Amino acid sequence: MKKITLLEFWRHLFIKSCLTLFLFALLISDLEASHIRAGEIIATRIDPFERTYEFTFIGYRDDLTSVRFGNGIFRFGDGEIEEIPTIFNEVQIRENLFRVEFRLVHTYRGNGAYTVSYEEEYRNRGIANMNDSGNTLFYVESQIVIDGLVGLNSTPRFTYPPIDDGTIGLAYHHNPVAFDPDDDSLSYELVTPQQARGMSVTNYRLPNAPEFYVDIPFFDGNEGGGSEPSFSIDQDGNLIWDAPGDFLNLAGGNECPPGVERCAEYNVAFKVTEWKKLGAEYVPYGYVIRDMQITISEGDNTPPELKFPADICVEAGTNISEIISATDVDGHQVELSAFGAPFQVPGPATVSPFPFEYQDSPAEMTFAWNTLCGHVKGSPYIVGFRANDLPEEDGERVGPSLSDVGFWSITVVGPAPQGLVLQNNQEGISVDWESYFCSNADNIQVWRRIGPYAFEPDECEVGIPEGAGYRLVGQVTGTENSFFDQSNVAAGALYCYRLVASFPQEGISYASEEVCITVPLNTPIITNVDVANTSVTDGEIIVKWLPSETDNGSFHKVLRFDNLNGKGTPVEVASGLTQLEFVDQGLNTDRNQYSYQVLSGTDSATVASQVHLDLQPGIEQIELTWVANVPWTNQSQRFPYHYVYRNQINEADPDQVVLVDSIRADLVQLQYLDNGAIGNTPLQSDSTYCYFVTTQGTYENSPGLPEPLLNRSQLACSKPNDITPPCEPSFPQIVNLKSCEENPLFATCPNEYFNELTWDMGAEAEGCDEEVRLYNVYFSQSGLVNEYEVVATVNTNAFIHQDLSSFKGCYRISAVDRSGNESELSEEVCNDNCSSLELPNVFTPNSDGKNDTFIPFASFIEDNESRDEFCDLFIDRVEFQVFDRTGKEVFAMNSDNPENSKFIQWDGRSNNGNSLPTGIYYYQANVQFDVLASSESHKIFNGWVQILK
Repeated sequence: MKKITLLEFWRHLFIKSCLTLFLFALLISDLEASHIRAGEIIATRIDPFERTYEFTFIGYRDDLTSVRFGNGIFRFGDGEIEEIPTIFNEVQIRENLFRVEFRLVHTYRGNGAYTVSYEEEYRNRGIANMNDSGNTLFYVESQIVIDGLVGLNSTPRFTYPPIDDGTIGLAYHHNPVAFDPDDDSLSYELVTPQQARGMSVTNYRLPNAPEFYVDIPFFDGNEGGGSEPSFSIDQDGNLIWDAPGDFLNLAGGNECPPGVERCAEYNVAFKVTEWKKLGAEYVPYGYVIRDMQITISEGDNTPPELKFPADICVEAGTNISEIISATDVDGHQVELSAFGAPFQVPGPATVSPFPFEYQDSPAEMTFAWNTLCGHVKGSPYIVGFRANDLPEEDGERVGPSLSDVGFWSITVVGPAPQGLVLQNNQEGISVDWESYFCSNADNIQVWRRIGPYAFEPDECEVGIPEGAGYRLVGQVTGTENSFFDQSNVAAGALYCYRLVASFPQEGISYASEEVCITVPLNTPIITNVDVANTSVTDGEIIVKWLPSETDNGSFHKVLRFDNLNGKGTPVEVASGLTQLEFVDQGLNTDRNQYSYQVLSGTDSATVASQVHLDLQPGIEQIELTWVANVPWTNQSQRFPYHYVYRNQINEADPDQVVLVDSIRADLVQLQYLDNGAIGNTPLQSDSTYCYFVTTQGTYENSPGLPEPLLNRSQLACSKPNDITPPCEPSFPQIVNLKSCEENPLFATCPNEYFNELTWDMGAEAEGCDEEVRLYNVYFSQSGLVNEYEVVATVNTNAFIHQDLSSFKGCYRISAVDRSGNESELSEEVCNDNCSSLELPNVFTPNSDGKNDTFIPFASFIEDNESRDEFCDLFIDRVEFQVFDRTGKEVFAMNSDNPENSKFIQWDGRSNNGNSLPTGIYYYQANVQFDVLASSESHKIFNGWVQILK
């Protein structure tokens, strides 16, 4: 053993003591600096014009240390930050929990998506599912989207705190009871907690990781046993951990609930994305990430049992009063609490007792809400209830508090409009009603059908029932109380109306009572458009009609449209008729669709179409759907049946088409599924099945009109399991293709850019067939193969691609058959922008407002004398230089500089800003064009220009 001197011994002891004190100080410092348990950032736009937002950070810390929130950094996402001082204004919400919030106001300079964040040192110590949490930064972020489409918009809010407790072996349930102030849709997803933007905490594991199950086998870890534990969040925000394991942190770094000696803390995070409906699509509009903490304890306590009402729908103006109760089988006291959007709106709901308090079991709470018109919206209000027990013996806590949670859905519906009155008018029907009860309604919708339709809506059935045969004929503002219906009002029909009010946030009212009126027979009326024969060249359609009541034997004329809606220019197919029937022959009823109009003198009947049948093959099945645009109803409750006919029934004559089934058209959509139930015979993939349907219709009018009106569809045929694709379309062409050589510049600026395409149906070849239902139009603006996307699906061999930013782009066409099989893509056809530029030789920069600047010809809009509104000459960028006679550069510009224009707009000044004298100058323009052809994309233009003054 080495000997040391006494001096060396004291020196060694001193160093060891200092090191011990240093390590103890580090431990105390770490303990003092570790405190943050949960938090989130919410945003509210407070000024739609100045892009000003108020941000609120809400955080939670434990009371194990005296460290308070603050000394963190808030980032606004636009490069600006704010350092947060220590915050002393905090509220203790539990024995070991403090809540703090601070608010910041910030104005953005432009539109865009901004990710705001807050970071601070440090998370609390001892978090089980990450490494070294006591030295890990706490970080949360939210995203806002600013654009010109939406004004005031706010992020979602949470009404239940992000600090929660659970027990080993019992399924844990949590819901933040989130709501969006703008009533946008919300979606939820789990994310990893972060310590900085884009940086996850170290070694994060989900709480159901196998290592957190010690004595409980992982494969037996759910509440009921028999399967592995799960951890997930659904689209309603229900976070479920089934069930927590028995891993308990014994390091002593965390603070367990009162009465609990051993526990484990887990942090999880989830993202709530806001989806705003713009037109018919939902668009993501930012998000909030909440970082929350769950404390799991051991104990043999039993959670209380919560009872609350079933989900309800109520009419605005209804007073809701309900009792919520909870019973604890262990006899512990119970605290009932409530959270959710009804407590956040103007005219909020209330609960009693409040503040929440512990009560003897069974505990009760009264929920009361006087609903208002302003509460009407499409989605329900969610109220979250929670029952927490208080496990005590002789005034001492003996275990963790357990809870039961439940969620109650309340939908507030607009009242039905009242006082509907109808009156015939020479040009239509006047519809009037009483002023609507709710002044905040956006619109009053007017719905109409032919013939009455009796229904009694249940408590949650709003608006018009689907499949009831009503159609929306118009709407007015919520403050109006009249509408004039001129929407294809057919003579002789019995029209029945209902009203529905629509509200902001997709709220809908109950439907009004139905009122009906008969239109006088003051014009001819069509009664039949009946497909008598299906053929490509020899098809026949029988058209029948009745004259008006005042008709004195006038001659009749028949017009035909080549579509179902009577649009476009019709063809006159018969005139001078005295009979009330006409057979239209020589038609392609196999592929085309037709509608008709009958004229008698100056009177004309409402257009009526054939019944068109569509087949959709599937695996061992074929689905039939049919449609007709007619002035009578094909969904009458008096004549409800439509009849389905099919071949392949009579073995002796398989081509014979016979009646096989019927549907109740007044109860279901006009569709039928042939799945082999007919004759209990499965459909064969190599057999062709042909169908037609016969509809029953009526004008629901006075005696003297025939009924039912029977009309047949065309005969449509298909095979199930069709896997043969159509042949690829051929000869695609761009009709408006321009020749840059013939017309290098536009005579005038185009008002819009479009490409008009046509193509031919592909010829039948081996491996494909001629059956085509639709065409897909593929487009690539760059011409690159991997950038082709479908921009349209059409049922004709023509398409106009509108609202383009230029002519540039390439197209390919595919055909799709009834089974969804898609052909190969056609050959490519492209249009391109012209890469031409013509520059002037003279300009006069004398400030007289005429020809003051050097700009390309045809670059300005002709009727714009100030020349501050330009045509797009397809220039991406330009470098422009001017030289004097000696070759010295006197002016230069580059359009990459945002202060410069790609239209040059040289004002005759030199680089130093001085006006150049009259004379000849030489220029070079290096131009990059926005074109497909790479050989045309870059050009250099050299020339001279004379300055005159």
